[in-house]
Amino acid sequence: MVIFSGSSNTKLAKDVAELMGAVYSPVDSSKFSNDELRVKVAETRVNSRAVVVQSLSNPVDSNIFEFCMICDAIRRMGVADITAVIPWMAYSKQDKVFRKGEALSVKVLARILQSAHVSQILTFDLHNPAILGFFDIPVENLTARPMFVEYFRKKMTPYTVVVAPDAGSIKSSTSFAGELGVPVVYMDKKRDLSTGEVTIMGISRPVEKADVIIVDDMIVTGSTLIESAKYLHSQRVKSMRVAATHHLRVEGATKAILEAGFDEIVVTDTISQRTHDTQLTVLTVAPIIEQELAESSEL
Repeated sequence: MVIFSGSSNTKLAKDVAELMGAVYSPVDSSKFSNDELRVKVAETRVNSRAVVVQSLSNPVDSNIFEFCMICDAIRRMGVADITAVIPWMAYSKQDKVFRKGEALSVKVLARILQSAHVSQILTFDLHNPAILGFFDIPVENLTARPMFVEYFRKKMTPYTVVVAPDAGSIKSSTSFAGELGVPVVYMDKKRDLSTGEVTIMGISRPVEKADVIIVDDMIVTGSTLIESAKYLHSQRVKSMRVAATHHLRVEGATKAILEAGFDEIVVTDTISQRTHDTQLTVLTVAPIIEQELAESSEL
């Protein structure tokens, strides 16, 4: 099996190939003078099955189109069965029509990805599992949760609590706290839909001297995390740690999040990360992908 890599997350693709003992093939991606994308696959020794790894991270639309072109190129080489590994699924927060006149963007993305004629898609921690219903092909929604549970179990103290920063995270935070065997605390958050401003209204129980863990599926602008940090500091917590599967590294936001006072921010490599930030710990999802690919190849 050959593992082809788009330009968005080459290290993860290499790590998966190494774990599987598979051939790793980068793709030559460039642009013509008129700004059109050009993709060329170097590896010609292919069989009927292949894997394409591409996170749909920034530049989002370019990475989507590059992915489709890679799939077309390898199908023209005779590959009939393509497994798409898309660790970060772009447009996943646009899973509803929030205002009249908007597109249902993630459904549009589903149609685009399926036009590449892939057999199945592997992704991680979708913002809303209902997104699976927009696809007509098998989509496996993998999770980084077991890695986070294992990681934080080694850092637990008698004062560890899991904090749910908003109503949308209550279910997952309660489940995570249950797996760790620690209490869960709920924060009451309000967001101004016109300005995006976040305000913390209160908390369900005192957290003074607590070692706090906040778990979420993604970090985008970090506005909720930053306001949560301010509020938790005012409640005199002892330490604060954050875990999120996807860290989008939005320009300008990362610096503010790192300066918010968190003792540690734990993310995964579903999106390529720079690891020189001292507060940032990056866990790799490569073993999870390798296990899923190995199991599917045995079927």
